[in-house]
Amino acid sequence: MLKFTIHETDKKSKARAGTMVTDHGVIETPIFMPVGTQGTVKGIHNRELDDPIKAQIILGNTYHLYLRPGIDLIQKAGGLHKFTGYEKPMLTDSGGYQVYSLKGMRKIKEEGVKFRSHIDGSKHNFTPEYVMDIQRIIGADIMMAFDECTPYPCDYKYAKRSMHMTHRWLERCIERFDSTDDHYGYHQVFSPIVQGSVYPDLRKKSAEYIAGTDREMNAIGGLSVGEPHEDMYNMTDLVTDILPKEKPRYLMGVGLPENILECIARGIDMFDCVLPSRNARHGIIYTSKGIMNMKNAKWKEDLSVIDEDSPSPSSRVHTKAYLRHLYHVKELLGAQIGTLQNLSFFLWLVNTAREKILEGNFTEWKEKTLIDITRRL
Repeated sequence: MLKFTIHETDKKSKARAGTMVTDHGVIETPIFMPVGTQGTVKGIHNRELDDPIKAQIILGNTYHLYLRPGIDLIQKAGGLHKFTGYEKPMLTDSGGYQVYSLKGMRKIKEEGVKFRSHIDGSKHNFTPEYVMDIQRIIGADIMMAFDECTPYPCDYKYAKRSMHMTHRWLERCIERFDSTDDHYGYHQVFSPIVQGSVYPDLRKKSAEYIAGTDREMNAIGGLSVGEPHEDMYNMTDLVTDILPKEKPRYLMGVGLPENILECIARGIDMFDCVLPSRNARHGIIYTSKGIMNMKNAKWKEDLSVIDEDSPSPSSRVHTKAYLRHLYHVKELLGAQIGTLQNLSFFLWLVNTAREKILEGNFTEWKEKTLIDITRRL
């Protein structure tokens, strides 16, 4: 079984500092997972995930890995850990969000989802059972249930119908998961997902249903899809009051640094998002003093370092003018330096949040930090 221990809870919020123990290593929560969509976190080496980024777990994408390189090759390699050479914990999403994003190229029915590959148009079929089989073969430490991610806005009738289908799919996922073995000799964890769009009664009903399945951890999906931040926070607050306190809670696809801090305060333990690496490729850099767009002319002759307090050595050595130059001439090194900075910042953010929870002053630190990290420089 997954071992999860809560060491301290903030006195003024629902923030908590915990430890998850998996067969591939220990994860200290709250934690942010860099997204390794296709077996790699874009733009960096695996060794850089350890230092300077200090990642403790990364996320792989079931849909993309299924299409390329394919599950036969991953199985032949001995699982995704062996294929990539990354031996720390991994989580795989179910492909539900990617199917949601394939509008016009997929059909969602009770039995599952038929879709066309975005690569070559080939036809494929994901059922809850098959998605469990795929994730078993990939070999993730944490496997996610196959669900439907509703769009925003979404009318109430559709959200309700989708939520009930997600629950029926969950029953099929659990049956398949429980009837199959861990594929490579280490324990794999299964997590259901709360849905219900931004409707409080649906979120409440879904959270109660998911809590009743009594799995080792639980997730919240269908947020950070365009809804106002206050809706995200309200739904998260509602759901974490229902999900078991003694089990990890994962808010999928979130998000902005301010979203992460606000949702830690609402009792979330795990986050993931492509934002830090994607934004880095477009020149958006996050620091403890604020946000910089390195393509702006204001940095052209700025010879101060990128971030003197950064965990990333390159940000303490290279100047803003140099980084802007790299982006301006489209050198790959610019995106690499930016990705290292952004991911290091995100991990610094959750690690510092953990320290403040343990010290007993998280809420005060959060309020001050939110002002700093959302500032446009």
